[in-house]
Amino acid sequence: MADINIQRKKKSASPWLLILLVLALVGLGAWYLLRRDSAPEPAASTAAAVPAATPADTAAASQAGAETTPRPAADTDNLATETSVAPADFYAFVADDPASESYARRGLLLLSNVLIGMADRGDLRDATVEERRNDLTSATSRLEEPNASLRPGFVAAADMLRALQQRGYTTLERDVNTLRDQAMQLSGRTTTQAEQQATQEFFQQAANVLRVLEKPAP
Repeated sequence: MADINIQRKKKSASPWLLILLVLALVGLGAWYLLRRDSAPEPAASTAAAVPAATPADTAAASQAGAETTPRPAADTDNLATETSVAPADFYAFVADDPASESYARRGLLLLSNVLIGMADRGDLRDATVEERRNDLTSATSRLEEPNASLRPGFVAAADMLRALQQRGYTTLERDVNTLRDQAMQLSGRTTTQAEQQATQEFFQQAANVLRVLEKPAP
């Protein structure tokens, strides 16, 4: 009777074991990657990323700050006495429309500047003229303010013209007296047509006197 060789089949490895092994390897790899990403970077690298400020950058920043700082408003209190005005400028202005809102204020400003400039003329300078110039400067120092009263300026301008007339212009005595009377009658307002006309007549009379004062005394 022949012998039958019976061999036992080897059992293959369970597929679940391989799956578990693969999952374990994947888990270890993921844990390693996450651990490395979450680790804090050295402080030195962060500090190195920020460049140090150079002197040029500091100067530029200071200049930018200075440019953005609001500049102080210009002082307009003494504007009425700082601008040099020629008599011809005042003569040309007198013929403007007296109904203009700024006519009286602008005309007084021009007249004051002309008179203050004339006070420095050698043949007109004396103690009385200097005193009247100071009075005129004080009376017109706030002409730029909206609610400033104009009447003191008109009176001071007439007094200034009288002081200049007394420096040898005897023929102008009646004219400056008329001008002084006109100044005393002005209210400083130009709301009515009569007030506007009176203001323009004052400027016209002042212009007539100035045309003579421009020339040396006879």
